[in-house]
Amino acid sequence: MEQLNAVTAKVIGAAMKVHTRLGPGLLESAYTACLAYELRKGGLKTLAEVALPIVYDEVQLDVGYRLDLLVEDCVVVELKSVEKLSSLHQAQLLSYLKLSGIRLGLLINFNVTSLKNDGIRRIMN
Repeated sequence: MEQLNAVTAKVIGAAMKVHTRLGPGLLESAYTACLAYELRKGGLKTLAEVALPIVYDEVQLDVGYRLDLLVEDCVVVELKSVEKLSSLHQAQLLSYLKLSGIRLGLLINFNVTSLKNDGIRRIMN
């Protein structure tokens, strides 16, 4: 758990840096690219748009799901640029965690005034 906390702290710090520099109102893809860059610059293994197949009836099916970011093979980061995070966004990340077998995810909404207060949710599987 200590490693997970260290990774999430670095992701949150990098996200706050990106949000401070760019502000709210851009497309999700801009925040994804900038956050991936910051995380890699900080020495974290970061993969973007990672394919997430579904296993159904013992058959692996690629149905187009993608993890926005996978950091250090242990934290899924789902990025949004929406007016407000909803329970549907949380359910999406929880489903991604279950399908991937990863225990921890961060849901980050960059379209807020204060990322620290309103834009980050930590979700455990």
